[in-house]
Amino acid sequence: MRVFLGITGASGAPYAARVLAGLAAADVEVGVCASDAAGQVIALEVFRDRSIPGPTAIQRLVSEFGGPRATLYDELDWFSPYASGSAKVDAYVICPCSMATCGTIASTSQANLIHRAAGVALKEQRRLILVPRESPLSLLHLRTLTTLAEAGAIIAPAMPAYYTQPNTIEDMTGFVAARVLDLCGVDNALMPRWGETT
Repeated sequence: MRVFLGITGASGAPYAARVLAGLAAADVEVGVCASDAAGQVIALEVFRDRSIPGPTAIQRLVSEFGGPRATLYDELDWFSPYASGSAKVDAYVICPCSMATCGTIASTSQANLIHRAAGVALKEQRRLILVPRESPLSLLHLRTLTTLAEAGAIIAPAMPAYYTQPNTIEDMTGFVAARVLDLCGVDNALMPRWGETT
């Protein structure tokens, strides 16, 4: 299985780390691309150190959470396999997905590999999972998300649930990551399943 993981500058970098770790645990081939803004958020939210340069934080994230089958691609690497519909890719995930990225994708603009990969997923009618993390949502946000859903994207907001009775922030982060992995078709055990004995 092959999955693309785009990481943008919205708050929610720990979700990306858990998704990446889950893909690695399932032995999935993962292509990772993170924006410059994402590097700053990763440094703050995952490693809790704003002094880490963004590119270093991104490389560290992939190294520590991605496993041996994860490959990091530059934002402007148009020769990446994820930049073309002729490459076989099972799922595309953007987590977290900033509203600016949602807007860019919805407008069919493609300024970087993250935008391009999402555009490829939509034009090829492949699974595209967007994980927006914004609150509150303006009418423009809602219209943009509706446009993306109508085009075939799966909108999976980063909304932890409480019916699993989480005890830690890790549990709540794991819930969102588990839902994303489920949508990719990747087996995982990051959360208790409804109706199953815990």
